[in-house]
Amino acid sequence: MKTPDFAWPRQLALGLTCAVLTAGCRATPSTGPSPRAVTRHFATTPRVIPAPTSLALSSSDSFSLTATTSILVDSGNAEVARTAELLALVLRPSTGFPIPVSSSATSGGVALRLNSTRAALGAEGYELAVTRDSVRIVAATPAGLFHGVQTLRQLFPPEIESQQALSGSWAIPAVTIVDQPRFAWRGSMLDVARHFFTVREVKQYIDLLALYKLNVLHLHLSDDQGWRIEIKSRPQLTNVGGRLQVGGGPAGFYTQDDYTDIVRYAQERYITIVPEIDMPAHINAALVSHPELSCGTRPPMVYTGTEVGFSSLCPEKEETYALVDDVVREIAALTPAPYFHIGGDEVQALTHERYARFIERVQDIVGRRGKQMVGWEEITRANLRPTTLVQQWANDTVAAAATRYGAKLILSPAPRMYLDMKYTPSTELGLHWAAFIEVRDAYDWDPATYIKGVTERDIVGIEAPVWSETLRNITAVEYLVMPRLPALAEVGWTAQATRNWENFRDRLPAHAPRWNYLGVNFYRSPQIPW
Repeated sequence: MKTPDFAWPRQLALGLTCAVLTAGCRATPSTGPSPRAVTRHFATTPRVIPAPTSLALSSSDSFSLTATTSILVDSGNAEVARTAELLALVLRPSTGFPIPVSSSATSGGVALRLNSTRAALGAEGYELAVTRDSVRIVAATPAGLFHGVQTLRQLFPPEIESQQALSGSWAIPAVTIVDQPRFAWRGSMLDVARHFFTVREVKQYIDLLALYKLNVLHLHLSDDQGWRIEIKSRPQLTNVGGRLQVGGGPAGFYTQDDYTDIVRYAQERYITIVPEIDMPAHINAALVSHPELSCGTRPPMVYTGTEVGFSSLCPEKEETYALVDDVVREIAALTPAPYFHIGGDEVQALTHERYARFIERVQDIVGRRGKQMVGWEEITRANLRPTTLVQQWANDTVAAAATRYGAKLILSPAPRMYLDMKYTPSTELGLHWAAFIEVRDAYDWDPATYIKGVTERDIVGIEAPVWSETLRNITAVEYLVMPRLPALAEVGWTAQATRNWENFRDRLPAHAPRWNYLGVNFYRSPQIPW
């Protein structure tokens, strides 16, 4: 078993994330100096994850990347040009080719084209066609082109990720793919409050999400143990809370410039940042700075444990809502996405009536600041707006109550999607209160039938939380999310009728060599024929 905290060298920071697929390729080490020679052969069917809507192999000759290959884009669209440049940044080091990006109307090469007549592909769909002479990706939106590029990356051998120049043929099979996602919301949550993760580490996690066409990163920015974002009107929040985390030791927080940098990095990879400030409970780190707002069951003091439920803001104090408004106002102004997550879970210190009153007041504040409120399933105990999103995690009956308000659900069932859970009893990291979750447990379920009385039209999508009680760095996070994250990405992207565990199990091992090139830590599940 791989040691979870082993720090592999990083190559994800190059920019564009590569969706991982190898067509059964292998590298042959050279005994001479660089560049090394690469030999490869193609499997019958490309091992794409998530599985596309349709994939048809052609009997024609394969396409080969050469020293004269360029990436072609239409002039005048900065987003498409950026995606093309990021692709080129990945292809150049391993091939040694210049791979220019051009808007000249030439044939051949790799072409990224927007076409408004392909509206049937939706906001994120694409068509990819590989022939002997060219690769063409067409979409109705820049996001669709970005996802198409992820699939193109999968058609190249894993050596394409190398930072060392390699010699040999860079061939990909002739294929036609038409693809679009099942759910609009396909994401993960990263808990940066219990243990702090640097901006660089968050970007590495964004790279993993984009790797598998996930499009939401929910940042859990506050909890009892730490407050992770600068609020300029309330500097005391980070003066104390920014220095705390589980187990003690050095922590940190994001300045507003840091947060803006994370948001920009995610946007360039078509990932939406959803900020969460958990309230009225899970708030001790803020109450240490504002003890006058506490209605918890114990006095606010520095806390580095993992027990939950004891802290709470006071719903009766107007000063509480002044603080909340300052926090929401500043974070909302930094967040282009329409969502603000208010937590709302595991509140033990308030009565039902006091809790509901708080949630309804905060819902008004979030709306007044131009955002849709998102909250954990417990918020269904208050009166919700139809635009509010409810994140299910533990109690299906409570979560299903969202439908009576017309609100949509994000599914995060803990026994399937909590990626901080151990794989098996012998897993070194993680918890197990929800379940031991092996790869098949994460993959083999249908969101549309998971909750009685909840249908696919009630669900906006799925999200895989990663709580960080036991996770001190991004390498440890990778060990628990990989390879379950690709499994859940396919749950969110691929139509249920197209998904099959045995087929996924056969495709997944081909991704491991690419993870090795990228320096991604992962668990070698015995369920997978590596």
